[in-house]
Amino acid sequence: MEGIPLIDTHCHLDFTGNAAELAAAYAACGGALSGTCDPRDFERARAELARFAPRVRVGLGLHPWWVADGTCGEGEVALFERLAPAAPLISEVGLDFQPRRVDTRDAQIEAFERVCVASARPLGEGNAAGRLAARPPAESPRRIMSIHSSGAATCTLDVLERTGCLDACTCIFHWFSGSQEELTRAIESGCFFSVNERMLKTKRGRAYARAIPEERLLIETDFPSKPAPTTIPQEVAPRLGRTMSLLAEARGADERSLASAIADASERLLLS
Repeated sequence: MEGIPLIDTHCHLDFTGNAAELAAAYAACGGALSGTCDPRDFERARAELARFAPRVRVGLGLHPWWVADGTCGEGEVALFERLAPAAPLISEVGLDFQPRRVDTRDAQIEAFERVCVASARPLGEGNAAGRLAARPPAESPRRIMSIHSSGAATCTLDVLERTGCLDACTCIFHWFSGSQEELTRAIESGCFFSVNERMLKTKRGRAYARAIPEERLLIETDFPSKPAPTTIPQEVAPRLGRTMSLLAEARGADERSLASAIADASERLLLS
């Protein structure tokens, strides 16, 4: 949308073989918060895309799918804890209790709790392994945390609460799919929500987009959704534009006014 920066608050640039080309497209249209799924990928991706900062930022992640299938185990959780003190963006982390992964529930919770303890500590502070985090000083910079939660919103909120992440971090639920009661709890807990095109094409997704306060809304693409050799940079702005149009339609809002409000909130996160 001309004159208004469109910022993708949840994407995966490290999934592509042409990440730098894609990052340049994001920087031109507004910016991006790009997550990783395995902490072993974080430093490589951050170095590769460093020249696009601050318009493109790379997050330290530990995706619950990678925990569930054994790709990430004890070594990767420990690596996350070592890297977290210097990572202002945490993305993508969380829990997934859908039927195909529910048998790894305990392992996921253990990993996510350690992720949250490390993330709740002030930036620059040492490893927090094995301890619940103390509430950080009010003047400490807040990390941004982009959260995957599928069939697990109540447990996710419980972990965020008991580890101090709700106080210490700006928590963003990516593609929220929990119950209405869980959505209300997340809103009351101060969370943000990033919505995408696929979410807004469902009846529940549109209803949630109307229920979330405007000042807590963000847009995302979750693009690309899986590793690919190359992607088409020219798709970046149209994807974000379609999401904004669908969101405005769902809320019965003026698209330009809504885009401006979301851009303001996104800019504050991107440049914090």
